[in-house]
Amino acid sequence: NYSTYLETKSARLQVEGAKDAKRAKRLKEELEWVRSGAKARQAKSKARLARYEEMAAEADKFRKLDFEEIQIPPGPRLGSVVVETKKLTKGFGDRVLIDDLSFTLPRNGIVGVVGPNGAGKTTLFKMLVGEEKPDDGDIKVGETVKLSYVEQNRTGIDPKKTLWDVVSDGLDHIKVGNVEMPSRAYVAAFGFKGPDQQKPAGVLSGGERNRLNLALTLKQGGNLLLLDEPTNDLDVETLTSLESALLEFPGCAVVVSHDRWFLDRVATHILAYEGESKWFWFEGNFADYEKNKVERLGLESTRPHRATYRKLSRE
Repeated sequence: NYSTYLETKSARLQVEGAKDAKRAKRLKEELEWVRSGAKARQAKSKARLARYEEMAAEADKFRKLDFEEIQIPPGPRLGSVVVETKKLTKGFGDRVLIDDLSFTLPRNGIVGVVGPNGAGKTTLFKMLVGEEKPDDGDIKVGETVKLSYVEQNRTGIDPKKTLWDVVSDGLDHIKVGNVEMPSRAYVAAFGFKGPDQQKPAGVLSGGERNRLNLALTLKQGGNLLLLDEPTNDLDVETLTSLESALLEFPGCAVVVSHDRWFLDRVATHILAYEGESKWFWFEGNFADYEKNKVERLGLESTRPHRATYRKLSRE
């Protein structure tokens, strides 16, 4: 009878809930291992990395989407190479922005990029996506990489279109990566509730444009995210939602941010501008990086400074 059916269904849902919790716990433990420092894990086993990738893909099949939260759909599975740069140099005019920079992006890492305005952070992003060429050095992008990036000051958006139209193309349901979801719920997750979604794109504030760019970037479904100041103008609820989404994302993310507390919570690596066109690659969050910087360069190095550049040699 119906009461028996309801009891059976309730018991089955409880079992599924327990399985989901167990699966989530295992996945969280594996992700912590994947993102742990070299000292903690010694050498990463290829077999264990492959197992994590399989677990992440399996978990995504069963994941119950909460449309009130920011969603970052998993992109295609990353191969062994994400991005490798070797002796990268880039200048404008007589100023060298980036000098002799080498780093390797980790497959499942969250890299925080920090530095004063004008240091070359956006230029670095443009080189990674191929919009700018380095003056010297090499950039190798892995064959399996699918980039998600929307330039902060992008042009080409019809100013008369509503914010909702820009993201949804007028569709009630949209594809976010490989996941279909209600378009208005997706837009609302970025802090645009009710009538805010009907604002013309041409009248958005700088902070609102930033959130629109974030929605457009995450919609692309890449396995390598390049996020330029994503936390600007986010309320606490949206910021927390973004943090959770990034921590659950099985790909690689590179995040330019001045928000040190955000980077303390999410970053596994830091790429920091340290003056005179030099950058420093560090494994750890922002607090760990600052401690390391004081040990290397002294307390004065942690105080805010304007960007300084090496002059381009004319020899």
